[in-house]
Formats: sequence, C-alpha cells, structure tokens
Amino acid sequence: MTRNAKTQADGESASDLIDQRIDELGDWRGDTLARVRGLIREVDPDIVEEWKWRGVPVWSHAGIVCTGETYKQVVKLTFANGASLADPSRLFNSSLDGNTRRAIDIREGETLDEKALKALVRAAIELNTAKKMPAKKAAKTAVGKASARAR
Repeated sequence: MTRNAKTQADGESASDLIDQRIDELGDWRGDTLARVRGLIREVDPDIVEEWKWRGVPVWSHAGIVCTGETYKQVVKLTFANGASLADPSRLFNSSLDGNTRRAIDIREGETLDEKALKALVRAAIELNTAKKMPAKKAAKTAVGKASARAR
C-alpha cells in the first residue's frame, strides 16, 4: 500500500516513524493508534502522514486534520479545528473549553464508535478544504453538500 508521507530530515518517512511508534508501544495504546490510523486512512487514502513536535503523529489534508498522541492512560486524538465540527455522537470528551481544538481520549478497553470517528475525519477534511478555496467556490460547495445530504 502506498502511503502519502512527508520525509524527515534524517530520511525516514513519517509513516515509518508512526509504524515504529506503534511497534514500540507494544500494548493496547499501539493497537488503538494503529486502529485509529487505519480508520483515518479509510476515509482518505491520500491523507498526508507527518511526524511533528518531536514525536507526534499528524494526519493532514489541506491542513491538520488531527494528531495521535499517546500517554500512559490514553490515546488522544486532537482535532485541530474540532470546535468547528458537529459532533452528534459526542465523541469529543477532552479539550472542550477551548475555542479551536477538541480531543477524543480513548482509554484501555473502551469501544470507539468507528462510524462517528470517520464522520468527524470527513468533516475535518471538508472544513480544511473549504478554508483553502476562494470564498465564492467554498460557499457554492458547502451549499451543494448540504443539499446532497438533505436528499
């Protein structure tokens, strides 16, 4: 499978570094990060994988979609523009007070609503893409998508 990834200064691709992180974790956090990564890539096979801030997996499409941080107790998916995204399934359970980001903390043994996560990833990509378009075209695209959803 071809992966869209930025190459680091040392020549390693971000995808390789993410693979290494998953392997290094070797526990539920690695399994969870791998599962989430797979879901993100199902939504957008061309999403760009990056490795930023000294070891944080980042998925981007016309801007940052989300990051995948791992801590002792949680795998945290932080959506760069999460406050602007509809979350009818209420996946966001962390970083709720800010004006921009929202996060999902996944704990060991928790079941993740995969369909809802994919919807959030799709919405984040659509938001990023709309921000990159000229205003007239973005408005037209948003209206077209809204009417398509209404059908």
